[in-house]
Amino acid sequence: MANLKEVRTRIASVSSTQQITSAMKMVSAAKFRRAQNAIVGMRPYARQLGDIVADIDTGDGIQTPYHEVRKLENVLLVVVTSNKGLCGAFNSNVIKQAQARIDEYRSMSTEEQPARLAMITIGKRCSEYFGKRFDNIVGSYDSLLDNNTFDDIANLADSIMEQFYNKRYDRVELVYNQFKNSLVQILTTEQFLPVVPKPAGGSDKVSNNDYIYEPSKEAILREMIPLMLRSQFYRVILDSLASEHGARMNAMQKATDNATELLKELRLSYNKARQAAITNEIIEIVSGSEALKG
Repeated sequence: MANLKEVRTRIASVSSTQQITSAMKMVSAAKFRRAQNAIVGMRPYARQLGDIVADIDTGDGIQTPYHEVRKLENVLLVVVTSNKGLCGAFNSNVIKQAQARIDEYRSMSTEEQPARLAMITIGKRCSEYFGKRFDNIVGSYDSLLDNNTFDDIANLADSIMEQFYNKRYDRVELVYNQFKNSLVQILTTEQFLPVVPKPAGGSDKVSNNDYIYEPSKEAILREMIPLMLRSQFYRVILDSLASEHGARMNAMQKATDNATELLKELRLSYNKARQAAITNEIIEIVSGSEALKG
């Protein structure tokens, strides 16, 4: 059994850790509420915008430069993690998924294998990881997570759209954690470009709206598609931020609970050691007293 000094040292250390994790949980809870409100407020707008675009595009087969499906020769992966750790498997799951996509593209047959695979990283965790293991990172935008304004994020989305339009990339995919609730984050790989048309209201429904479009459906769609893509990219960043704070809040709660259980065990061990030490002292006193009497 450990001596009293060692147990006291461990109790002090675990107690200090418990205070830190508890404080970090409260900070994450405050950030989580703001991030949750942001993504919950954004989703109806993004969903309605997608429905409007789908309603215009339904049944007409209108194509824009962002709909063009080309042979996969250049693929861009946009990987979104966090700038900080201590959030459980949040970052490692995204990194594993991104690595799996890289391996999948590299293992394709000769006819389908991309000539080049590029990556944009958002978040220091993936920037540090792939910076040492991937030789074609075309951009790192870690600051977007700290200054997540729509304009800054839309500028990056516009840059990606422009490169797709100029045929530098034939497909763009987003790898990130989609927010569901504070306990659940859905690991998601989402095709950003080219745009995949979908029927309005679901796959088995056709829009019957009798609208008059001015100047034309195609002109409206050419304006709406970039707006929808910017909103989609912005939603992805907000999803990742809300997922990050939820994951960190949950991880810090588990760490605090584990520290509480460990403290109970250490205090029990300390009391047992203290009781054994007192018992030994009593035995020594009684034995000495009996020896003197003898």
